[in-house]
Amino acid sequence: MQAGDTMTVTPRPLIAGNWKMNGLREDGLALARALAERVRSTGDAGFDMLVCPPFTLLAEIGLAIDGSGIALGAQDCHQEQQGAHTGDVSAAMLNDMGCRYAIVGHSERRSDHAETDAVVESKAGAAHRQGLVAIVCVGETGDERDSGATLSVVTRQLAGSLPDGASASNTVIAYEPVWAIGTGRTPCPDDVAEVHALVRDRVAAKLGLGKGRGEGEAQARAMRILYGGSVNPSNAAELLTLDDVNGALVGGASLKADDFWSIAERSL
Repeated sequence: MQAGDTMTVTPRPLIAGNWKMNGLREDGLALARALAERVRSTGDAGFDMLVCPPFTLLAEIGLAIDGSGIALGAQDCHQEQQGAHTGDVSAAMLNDMGCRYAIVGHSERRSDHAETDAVVESKAGAAHRQGLVAIVCVGETGDERDSGATLSVVTRQLAGSLPDGASASNTVIAYEPVWAIGTGRTPCPDDVAEVHALVRDRVAAKLGLGKGRGEGEAQARAMRILYGGSVNPSNAAELLTLDDVNGALVGGASLKADDFWSIAERSL
């Protein structure tokens, strides 16, 4: 493939399950094994699948999905690789555990732990240094949406959260409107398309700095941009087949194998 060909590539959909603080050993292993069996029996289904269980289950879930083609990811990582940080887990530890991805900047981390864009940027950089793909989350609150600030909020978060060196190979963007997460509400398709187009444009501008605009645009077109926020089998096809939507970051529906698989199938 020549350099210019990257511009025409449609990224392969990524369907990522964020289990959040859910899952004891028995249920988590049953879910992972059910998904692994479906992937093995289906072969190349046309999408990539990722599960991000709690830290307590990473080792056992990793073994359960080993060889299936399902990737293992974590829900967060610390900025430092080691040190006196009680209760935290570093990207180096995640890499050692077999993780390939780490979610950073999820709205629940931004709100519950007061994480700023600068903190998210440093965590994404830490993930990159350990060879992990950082899933950088952005999204507006309900008040910000009602005030018409969605695009400006997402632009600010992208500018502050993407580290230098971000590329299509080491970074995924997830747009998750905070007001839609776990509420059963979703933005209309036109609104999702508008935000994802903005994300693509802002990523191109960010990546083009110091590389030449053409290379930045090529990297931006190849970067996967996921939608998240009350994604379910009923709305997945409408949302995941929009331009600039390259998969989903799924919360509650990722805890049921049938629902998660149905969402994945509707991304094609």
